[in-house]
Amino acid sequence: MANASGFFTPSVPHFRVKVRPFATAIGFSAKVVCFGNIEGADKHATSKSSIPRLVSKGCKLVGCGSAVPALEISNDELSQIVDTSDEWISVRTGIRRRRVLSGKDNLTTLAVEAARKALEMAKVDSDDLDLILLCTSTPEDLFGSAPQISKQLGCKRNPLSYDITAACSGFVLGLISAACHIRGGGFNNVLVIGADALSRYVDWTDRGTCILFGDAAGAVLVQGCNSEEDGLLGFDLHSDGNGQRHLNAGIRENESGNALESNGSVFGFPPKPSSYSCIQMNGKEVFRFAVRCVPQSIESALEKAGLPASSIDWLLLHQANQRIIDAVATRLELPSERVISNLANYGNTSAASIPLALDEAVRSGKVKAGQTIATAGFGAGLTWGSAIVRWG
Repeated sequence: MANASGFFTPSVPHFRVKVRPFATAIGFSAKVVCFGNIEGADKHATSKSSIPRLVSKGCKLVGCGSAVPALEISNDELSQIVDTSDEWISVRTGIRRRRVLSGKDNLTTLAVEAARKALEMAKVDSDDLDLILLCTSTPEDLFGSAPQISKQLGCKRNPLSYDITAACSGFVLGLISAACHIRGGGFNNVLVIGADALSRYVDWTDRGTCILFGDAAGAVLVQGCNSEEDGLLGFDLHSDGNGQRHLNAGIRENESGNALESNGSVFGFPPKPSSYSCIQMNGKEVFRFAVRCVPQSIESALEKAGLPASSIDWLLLHQANQRIIDAVATRLELPSERVISNLANYGNTSAASIPLALDEAVRSGKVKAGQTIATAGFGAGLTWGSAIVRWG
């Protein structure tokens, strides 16, 4: 089974055992032992386990890419359709502009563009992909868009492709899922894509939410490696359904009735056509949740990785609000020059925000191979999670 510290764990009884090197299907593996645990979201606390975690195969991040729509909407332009201003938005959120899907753009096309860039950087052919994970809450198809990405990439081996729905935490969950497939399932090349188009579910007359969101896609190629090169050092994941009331986009029945109802059908059947509502958010509660739970999660992941906060080269959080990013950095005692943020240019792009910011930081030369990144996603569900990763 895979546990919350990210290591593939054989089933063992609860007593201390001596671990020796062992042979695997991919060759002789060195011994790697770590301690971790699966956490209860209700307690939001960490505890230690005495069960040794054995990593027979590692994984590393070897390529990234991103794509954004052509249409850019500034705060000033937004103020023409809703009662707001550039100053009001930027002071409260740090956002100056955002990109929005329009015309012939669609989310799948953005995801494919980001994926191709990641594959090119990693020097991996699309036919060598074993798995594609599309982290999105806004697919082009109710049944998922990942297989369409495989098709458009021209993957001839028909790799398994599926969607992961976890809103703004989606990319972190996708990253951990990729590691589990590699460590426990023998996969080698896993493409993790974060892509969302929340502009489709925003009430553009509600200045409390419409100012926040933009559309984008980002991708990372996660590749199997030997345990000594492992780049996922530790992680921590949670969810709490009690917080769903603070951030949601629930399903609703359309107001138009069924023609059959007037012809003697059973009342309430067939069901009325339905659709999802616009995003509903209690901003104050979501802010409190993020500044409380995200630092705790990162500290837990660091503890599982056996690293102090001072070992972090870069802090890369979900780009939701600059005040949240600053608060978490302060809690971890990390200076602003070690914090990655591109929120001002794109707004909250949900599952795309972390890989989009990572791609820009890598391509600009800011993030270098071998550096340690503490990353965390948080949002609707409520879900949240963090990962300590090494780039390259």
